[in-house]
Amino acid sequence: MFRTGKHAGIRRPRILPAALVLAATGSGAAVVLPHLTQGAHAAAADPDLGPNVTVFDPSTPAGTIQNSLNSTFEQQEKNQFGSARKAFLFKPGTYAADANVGFYTQVAGLGLSPDDVNIKGAVHAEADWFQGNATQNFWRSAENLSVTPSSGTDRWAVSQAAPYRRMHLRGNLALDDGGWSSGGYLADTRVDGQVRSGSQQQWLTRNAQLGSWTGSNWNMVFVGSQGVPANSFPKPPYTTVDKSPVTREKPFLYVDGSGAWKAFVPAARTNSAGVSWSSGTPAGTSLPLSDFFIVKPGATAAQMNDALAAGKHLLITPGVYHLDQTLKVTRPDTVVLGLGLATLVPDHGITAMTVADVSGVQLAGLLIDAGTANSKQVLEMGPSGSSADHSADPSSLHDVFFRVGGAGVGKATTSLTVNSDDVIGDHLWIWRADHGDGVGWNTNTADTGLVVNGDDVTMYGLFVEHFQKYQTVWNGNGGRTYFYQNEMPYDPPNQAAWTNGSTQGYAAYKVAASVTSHQVYGFGSYCYFSTNPGVTAEHAIEAPGSPNVRFSDMVTVSLGGTGTIRHVVNDRGGPSNASTNVANLVSYP
Repeated sequence: MFRTGKHAGIRRPRILPAALVLAATGSGAAVVLPHLTQGAHAAAADPDLGPNVTVFDPSTPAGTIQNSLNSTFEQQEKNQFGSARKAFLFKPGTYAADANVGFYTQVAGLGLSPDDVNIKGAVHAEADWFQGNATQNFWRSAENLSVTPSSGTDRWAVSQAAPYRRMHLRGNLALDDGGWSSGGYLADTRVDGQVRSGSQQQWLTRNAQLGSWTGSNWNMVFVGSQGVPANSFPKPPYTTVDKSPVTREKPFLYVDGSGAWKAFVPAARTNSAGVSWSSGTPAGTSLPLSDFFIVKPGATAAQMNDALAAGKHLLITPGVYHLDQTLKVTRPDTVVLGLGLATLVPDHGITAMTVADVSGVQLAGLLIDAGTANSKQVLEMGPSGSSADHSADPSSLHDVFFRVGGAGVGKATTSLTVNSDDVIGDHLWIWRADHGDGVGWNTNTADTGLVVNGDDVTMYGLFVEHFQKYQTVWNGNGGRTYFYQNEMPYDPPNQAAWTNGSTQGYAAYKVAASVTSHQVYGFGSYCYFSTNPGVTAEHAIEAPGSPNVRFSDMVTVSLGGTGTIRHVVNDRGGPSNASTNVANLVSYP
């Protein structure tokens, strides 16, 4: 639901002219190179990361940095469904810069610790292009940086698929821009001051250390975090879990003291609280960049598969890559790391990627865009029937996003199928588009976002929206979800078109009748049946009555009273409708 509102009353950093940066830093005149691929005075050993990655080091003139940031933001501020992709990477050091982060833009540090790179100025996301409404501020990221905001407060006004990850903010953080906002994800991050959630409808904070938090709306969830509110759902709607049972942080690039480029692969942690980097070098493994095939625009699926078969990892640089064959990950501990929202498009109805039933595979930083021919599934983690135990070295997905429609017609029966056991999901947005190009009930057809068949699968920050049947189907035992956000499809033309047997509508979250153990903490499902407000969903959650299938802190919302969700779980809770928009349920059973 898209609404506008009044801007918040904090300083609003904008595109900062290079001349102001030069004046502030005392630097001399700089040659303006807005499309510089490698930073000035870059080391000879710097890898070729293609045309859409800009690398800065402390000797790069401040004006050069600012002009490059400004040029990209001007291109990307409103470019919601465009094909341009960009990553800005800062080598260890201190910089004066104002990075306004637009669509398909990643701003990241190249230190082993976030504190190795300090930005004095701002790294922020604004919603000026949409009159302060941040509900469409998608697909961008800030990662592995320390930021000292010049005003004392930075802003990250975003909705889905816009992680604020592995950051150290030496000030306050505002999460809205005065209008509506529908985020969001903050993880492995320290904020010295206060986080102000403002209009955010929902938010997940995982393994963070905050000075304090203020604000709430419907579904604010904190897992393994310090300095956060105590559990008090629904008044206010805070869901707090003291520890994260099993996590693995996202892999990232860094440059070591000798100038060598490496990728750091964090180790899994159990029963953790707080950031992974508080006591120095985190546990994990460093991989030389020579172990990676660097995928640049023009690379083919065959080249990627040849590299995978030869034992290489993949570093996919920013771009849009059409696949004419399925990428096949078969070796344990393979890393597939995307930069700048690198995008994979499966053509001819193929599956974009399959992962064998092996341990330790990590997929990160990818947008997978369904093609025009229907894919039965877009990504498969483990083949059907997978049963190996991976608890000692779980596979994981970090900032992996799926899209069906929006940039053009897309079709996919199921976006993500998880067959392997012990998989960790660390921020997923699985989205059937409700706006953009190629959008319609009979156009961007998509049954289900996520199907989980594996046992002991754990999801943090699971966003699944607008699919035409069940949004999520969970068939495996021992599953856990920490924060779930859903919008049902906006566009059922009538009730008959959206009826499951004798049941009106489809649940947003279905746990199979055969499941005997499952846990969900912090659940939100919303309806906005704009095509036909008379449409009804019988319930948001469909689950067996087993005593070990448990849901904590659930909310359903009829946005603007447009449509009805009759119950929250099975026949419990509700309704959400034109008379009562919001319905809370503290526990089930």
